Amino acid sequence: MSEAERLPAGHILFLLAALLLGFWSKIGSVPLFDLDEGAFSQATIEMVDSGNYLSTTLNGEPRYDKPILIYWLQAAAVKTFGFSEWAFRLPSALCASIWLLAVYGFTWSFTRERRAALLAAGSLGLGLMPSVIGHAAIADALLNMLIALTMLDIYRHCVAPSLGKVLRIYLWMGLGFLTKGPVAVALPLLVSLIFYAWQRRPLQWLKAVLNPLGWLVFAAVVLPWAWALYQQDHGAFFRHFLLEHNLGRYENTLQGHGGQLWYYLVWLPLIVLPFTALLPAALWRARKPDPLDGYLLLWFIVVFVFFSFSGTQLPHYLLYGCTPLFILFGRGWRDTPARGWVLLPALLLVVVLGALPWVLPLIHIPDQRVYERGIVALAASSFTWTYYAIAAAALLSLLLLLFRPGTESWRAVLGAGLALGALVWFGVVPVLAAAQQQPVRDAALRARELNLPVVSYHTFLPSFSVYRGAVTPNRLPEPGELVFVRLDRLQDLQDELGKQVTLIPEFNRGGVALLLRPPAPNTPAPGQTSGPTSNPASGPVKSSNPRPS
Repeated sequence: MSEAERLPAGHILFLLAALLLGFWSKIGSVPLFDLDEGAFSQATIEMVDSGNYLSTTLNGEPRYDKPILIYWLQAAAVKTFGFSEWAFRLPSALCASIWLLAVYGFTWSFTRERRAALLAAGSLGLGLMPSVIGHAAIADALLNMLIALTMLDIYRHCVAPSLGKVLRIYLWMGLGFLTKGPVAVALPLLVSLIFYAWQRRPLQWLKAVLNPLGWLVFAAVVLPWAWALYQQDHGAFFRHFLLEHNLGRYENTLQGHGGQLWYYLVWLPLIVLPFTALLPAALWRARKPDPLDGYLLLWFIVVFVFFSFSGTQLPHYLLYGCTPLFILFGRGWRDTPARGWVLLPALLLVVVLGALPWVLPLIHIPDQRVYERGIVALAASSFTWTYYAIAAAALLSLLLLLFRPGTESWRAVLGAGLALGALVWFGVVPVLAAAQQQPVRDAALRARELNLPVVSYHTFLPSFSVYRGAVTPNRLPEPGELVFVRLDRLQDLQDELGKQVTLIPEFNRGGVALLLRPPAPNTPAPGQTSGPTSNPASGPVKSSNPRPS
């Protein structure tokens, strides 16, 4: 390896710090977050317990949201390392790490500038949204990695065509389809079509798109699972997944996640925090782009426009088009704004987060929002001296970066990313987990201890089932059953049961409660034999696998 190609020790240390802080910190020491982490983890548990590795269920009901690959990876992790938060999040942390290293390698290979590669990789690893999904037991880190590998290889093939690159592209698209369906194919095809047309090479695009060996690779990845699943459920998954969760999600607002055309204009600066000040220079490269700049900008614009017109909008959808922004950040390292401007977003965010212990108690929440009131009150009481120390250290670090003579702006913003990441993952996230998820976890452990049948009432917090170690049906409680309920649903529950039914509180903290509906006099508890009317199936569905505790 030549001197120019050797990775400097300082860069190795920074990449290691960005990986550990950005994707690996606290992945085993905070509870799973609802809704998504709880849902993915519980679906994986039910897959492992049932032995059905073709389809997934959630609390016993078919789950059509995503294809199978992330569940396979989580299942492999929990079967290897046991049921724990760390195991459920391990696939995401690994995929996010590969994503970061792929961006570093691509930027270095096309710029031959280590500083460009470091800034590109650092803005990915320490950016707020990539760091969040890199920590989370969901499918998005895997999908972003696969989309990035697909798109980067498309450009490599455009520069130096080869059969090997074509086959890799189809491999990544096949794995992407197994992760989240058609989006992993549609976006690369659309971006590459526009780019090759702009480069006046449409025949080369057609040659790659119609390559039979490529589609053979894609089919070899997708068809074994798809055909076996079709044989099992006669096409039910694909009807629901393709029509409801793809076409329906794009055309209509699902689960209240609607937005406007300007939705992602608002979210983009927040998604790339604390690197927001690098956006203008990155987008300004559209004035006179070289082919690589044009490809990266086109990739971002297509994703931005595509999801801006979607009926269902969520912030992390835009992340599919942010990988090219991170590379553009790196390519523009020489044009990084002055330190005061480039550090301003991080300074503002650190001040806001540092002020949370004083701001939260002042927030007015309407009386009817009992669930949110419980979470905020618990959060306000969860701040410790550790939080104040981390916030103070983060602010001091930013001030040193701001006023220390000779610090280059691109280095300063990477330092800001490290400081902000430490505050988020070692300060904010533990407080949020203690307020939002610890009560759910503790309620589940209390239910396990009582060893009674449990239902939930209009409460979809699937991590409860993960920690309880059993499927939790959603319905009214029968006599002798526990009911898990959000506090804002409690009055509705009492109204449905009637005033004559008294619920005994077994647990009540934050925004949730665990209540017991006592059996009527002379009524056997569930699970006891009582002639032909007994219903053993109403008891808890137990698993032989230990759960996170």
